[in-house]
Amino acid sequence: MDVFVGALLPLAVVVIMFSLGLGLTGSDFRRIARRPRAFFIGALNQVVLLPVVGYVIILLFGFTAETAVGIMILAACPGGAASNIITKLAGWDVALSVTLTASFSLTCVLTIPFVLDFAVGAFMGEAAPDIDILSTALTAFLLTALPISLGMICSAAAPSATTALAPGLGRVAVLLFAGVIAGAIFSNWQVVTENFARLGLGLFALVAALSVIGFGLSRLLKASDREAKTIAIETGVQNGALALAIAGLLVVNGPTFNAYAIPAALYSVVWLGTALPAFLLLARSSPAKIRRQP
Repeated sequence: MDVFVGALLPLAVVVIMFSLGLGLTGSDFRRIARRPRAFFIGALNQVVLLPVVGYVIILLFGFTAETAVGIMILAACPGGAASNIITKLAGWDVALSVTLTASFSLTCVLTIPFVLDFAVGAFMGEAAPDIDILSTALTAFLLTALPISLGMICSAAAPSATTALAPGLGRVAVLLFAGVIAGAIFSNWQVVTENFARLGLGLFALVAALSVIGFGLSRLLKASDREAKTIAIETGVQNGALALAIAGLLVVNGPTFNAYAIPAALYSVVWLGTALPAFLLLARSSPAKIRRQP
């Protein structure tokens, strides 16, 4: 078993989600009622736009079987913690970013199995392996909803301790995630390099299309410029660690770094090498002083 994907990566995802939960309160979710337009535009992008664009990219680039399923798993995952960090650095709508990330990290328990079931049937047909959708839902719950909920409970029970713990734990989570992703890639270097030429351009097109369409659709639906940029990042930046963990645990008694996991592993390379610099450049062009959101 690949120790990076099979053991350390799920641990990293749990730590990341727990640290996210530590920073959440009930008021973060009550913002939905006060600013429903921005949230529901984000929901439209996350629940509808992501899988549709993922499906179109698969057809345009001719991806098939396990690769197509892996891309759809990635498209079904919520935004990652990186989207919150970029939004904060840019001075965009941090409250909206955190609310969207947390909300869809909780609801992905339902959306990931649904998209996965569709993708396996559409792209693999009779060649599909025996995949337990219920087990996948349970895995998503254990990796996302449970640690976020526990983080929120700890925050409510011991706010002072949480305030002191949260920043350090957040940094540990980011370092752990980076280390595990790097370990998974380098321990499977031959597989990664063999597939990069075939998948790299398609994954870049996925990130670019989601970001551009996410921003354009948000503005079309009357989101403000800051809200639209925030939603675009939430749409374009997926939780690659969660996708890699789900894909790695997908086939019972199979290899953890399998064909389904390759798109998620390569996504991290593509995103760090291309989309991240573009987002940071866009962040630098934003006004330095931004009014704080309630």
